Amino acid sequence: MKIAFVFMILMFSAVFCDAAVVFMYHRFGNATYPSTNITIKQFQYQLDYLEKNNYNVWSLSKIVNHIINKKTIPPKTVALTIDDAYISTFTKAYPMLKSKDFPFTIFVSTNPVDNRSKFYMTWEMMREMQKNGAEFANHSLSHDFLLPKEGEQEEGWKKRIIAEAEGAQLRLQKELGSDTNENPRFFSYPFGEYNVKMAELIKELGYIGITQTSGAIGEDSNLSALSRFPMAEAFAALEGFITKLNTLPMPIASVSPIEPFLNQENSPKLYIKLKEPLKHIRCYISSGEAIEVKWISQTEIEVSANELLIPPRQRYTCTAPAEDGKWYWYSHLWIIKK
Repeated sequence: MKIAFVFMILMFSAVFCDAAVVFMYHRFGNATYPSTNITIKQFQYQLDYLEKNNYNVWSLSKIVNHIINKKTIPPKTVALTIDDAYISTFTKAYPMLKSKDFPFTIFVSTNPVDNRSKFYMTWEMMREMQKNGAEFANHSLSHDFLLPKEGEQEEGWKKRIIAEAEGAQLRLQKELGSDTNENPRFFSYPFGEYNVKMAELIKELGYIGITQTSGAIGEDSNLSALSRFPMAEAFAALEGFITKLNTLPMPIASVSPIEPFLNQENSPKLYIKLKEPLKHIRCYISSGEAIEVKWISQTEIEVSANELLIPPRQRYTCTAPAEDGKWYWYSHLWIIKK
């Protein structure tokens, strides 16, 4: 009970300033996979916008070190992260990022690289990218689903998680240098899936946990589940990109339940307690469909979907207008058992 309470406090403390926005990409210019691909035209627009509007494009490690050390993060600070180390990261995204002199962070699942899959980069490519702004971080050995499997005992499950995280860390450091993914250590959850026990275990192993839930990050963010805005064709239009650039963490005091994993399909109720009253809160599920917001008090709301959630993953995302055209933003992950 005490551990869960501490986790809740870390996870949902609000940040009113010193916030940064982190974007997540997978594939570039590969229309075969629209759900994880961004077009070259979209990506070029985004990079040009950041450059022309004088955004501070930092590595994720620089931002998180500022958070850990309680250093000020300047306005308009952004990180660009890429999951999986697909080949298009090297052939298409890398030349564009290099031309802007933008740093970026790549989360690597090491087994496909070691197996020399033609769909993934090679270690040689990564060493080349290290010379020009790339940092590399941990995305597990196999990119397997890491939540407990049917019939898997807790001891065996923990051993599997440790092997996935520590095994990939060893491979990264052997191929890319002993200081790779240190200060701090990152672990990006495959498929963005985690539960409270996994987040606690990843923290015990010394890693900062990285998710796929959307929202800005700051000095009070939960370092076991840092948010990023996924960028794919359907969500990468310039207007939406600009909106996400102008987000702040919602001033949340607490949320219940904190466990994202649901044992059965249902329409869970999410209770949010705000640090201060906010006007015009709107909440949505992953499809963009608006869902019910019930006010319990001036600072407490209950959010629930209108129907059963569809597996495997859904999100409740709540927004509210802030000052200067910015938006408070909070996204809550649900993992639905099939």
